[in-house]
Amino acid sequence: MSNNAPADPFTGRGRAGRPTIADVAERAGVSTSTASLAFRGSDRVRDGTRERIFAAATALGYDGPHPVARSLRQGRSGIVGIVIAERVGLAFQNPVALATMDGLSDRLDELGYGQLLVPGRAPTRERPEALASLPVDAVVFATRGEQFDSLLATVRARGVPMIGIEGPFADDVALVEIDDHSGMTRVAKHVADLGHSRVGVLMRTTDLGSARPPGPIEEIGSGLDDIANRTIRRRLAAVAQVFPQAVRVEAGGRDAAAGAQAAHVLLSRPDRPTAILAQNDILAAGAISAARDLGIRVPEELTVTGFDGIDIPWLDLPLTTVRQPLRERGREAGRLVGDLLSGRDPGHVLLPVEFVPGGTSAPPS
Repeated sequence: MSNNAPADPFTGRGRAGRPTIADVAERAGVSTSTASLAFRGSDRVRDGTRERIFAAATALGYDGPHPVARSLRQGRSGIVGIVIAERVGLAFQNPVALATMDGLSDRLDELGYGQLLVPGRAPTRERPEALASLPVDAVVFATRGEQFDSLLATVRARGVPMIGIEGPFADDVALVEIDDHSGMTRVAKHVADLGHSRVGVLMRTTDLGSARPPGPIEEIGSGLDDIANRTIRRRLAAVAQVFPQAVRVEAGGRDAAAGAQAAHVLLSRPDRPTAILAQNDILAAGAISAARDLGIRVPEELTVTGFDGIDIPWLDLPLTTVRQPLRERGREAGRLVGDLLSGRDPGHVLLPVEFVPGGTSAPPS
């Protein structure tokens, strides 16, 4: 074997000291094409022959065709592009995004796909160029789908499958969603059953840019059709069905400090709400902090609820919330990748949620 021979995963011999499929075929007494078929799982290879080939591979320390080379032979890179809605560092500070990415990466690892992160907060002129040229077999829009609407044409032009977690919403995007509406309806009915009627909602920000002051107080149903994020819109609509007189404030950021600032706007009203329904757990934790700053006891004088079911170690009360299957939605998105690349139609995925009563809700005093 020549030390300068190129490595071919199916037919050639590699560098000295590194076994190839040709070495396996020679040891097993079969042709290289037969050994290749065995590793591809073809039913054209007899069981006894397959076992002999695999035994030869084990003896030589050969663990199968190189995945990158195999993918290139099939016209694929073996890589899935994962588009996130912000800079990578910020995405991994978000427990919801982190759990989702964990499940997605776990499933793609099982399927043998590499992963390439594409930050959606890159300048708009750079993102289409990157998605147009990156060697990816599929694209997963991992967070905050409406932020990616401008990228759809670029990915669509490449003809690669597109998978979205909570969007973007298009006929050619395979979606994984959770049952936001029923989850938020369950929370609102719980609060109503406790006897609350003055309700405020802390709305997730629709802008992933720099932190800003909270928005003004608005009626719960005001301009719902103009809110691009379908998740936010559905959760607001669910509350509006139970509490049509409720008000809302949009937080100016995504952290607990932003939640506290927005809660201060609600709690400074003369007719302050007796219950605050936050659209996620981090905002809810901020609302609890704001209430304590103002000397308002939770839950005796203020009920606070969240949504997501994440662990907040520094919160000393178990939060009344809705637990969504964060890792599972990531795994489901990974499964859709495998289905689409195998030529199967995976359809639409809607995952259920679970209402979790906690220690932050009580009847109004």
